Amino acid sequence: MPEQLKGSCTCKALQYTLTLDSLEDARTTLCHCRSCKRAFGTNYGLTAKVVLDAFKYKETDGSTIEALKKYKQKNGVTREFCDNCGVFICEYGEEATDKFRYVMWGSLDEPEKIPPKGEFFCKERVSWMPEISGVFHKREIKE
Repeated sequence: MPEQLKGSCTCKALQYTLTLDSLEDARTTLCHCRSCKRAFGTNYGLTAKVVLDAFKYKETDGSTIEALKKYKQKNGVTREFCDNCGVFICEYGEEATDKFRYVMWGSLDEPEKIPPKGEFFCKERVSWMPEISGVFHKREIKE
């Protein structure tokens, strides 16, 4: 039986569902790169990678489409966010556009159901933040 997770922005104008065959199908990771630090306004980014077909915005009263805005960075990463409250819901690079969504973990109603499986750009982790034990660690990513 498929697992369904729900999430939204702060004002609830953008609501979505993740429909997964298993919770294991979501790959949640912490990213310590500069881009994620700036986007999240903290010392890491936390997203859950899911296949595109698993991610669907929920139509409420038609305002979902009006509230949904997209911003494409110079590096090719697109972020989808709420035009009302500013919370961003997901992001994806040009190569992932028709394959995956990286959903903002904090926008999920029950984020603890999909805990982190790994960390990226670990060499950029701030010195006071401990490493997560028992998960995959990648010091850097080749571009």
